[in-house]
Amino acid sequence: MSDPSASTPSRWHIGHGELLLRHRYEAASIVNDILIAIWFVAGSIMFFDPAMFTAGTWMFLLGSIELAIRPTIRMIRYLHLSHRHHAAGHESDQDF
Repeated sequence: MSDPSASTPSRWHIGHGELLLRHRYEAASIVNDILIAIWFVAGSIMFFDPAMFTAGTWMFLLGSIELAIRPTIRMIRYLHLSHRHHAAGHESDQDF
């Protein structure tokens, strides 16, 4: 007779604390993405007026800095959750 548990899908149990951490990092990533959009749209609009060209350049610089923050959030999340579980293999492939 075959083992019935062999045909059931794997289940991952995530503690409340880990789920809370994942949501916080996801929220930080979403806020960061919104800021990227704001800086680049504002900079693009400012480029239409020659008097605002310098301010537009600063907006693009801020957008570029926010782009650098994005992988930093992901790396901190990865390290935080890996340290918490001592198992990096439990990470999801979601792009936060």
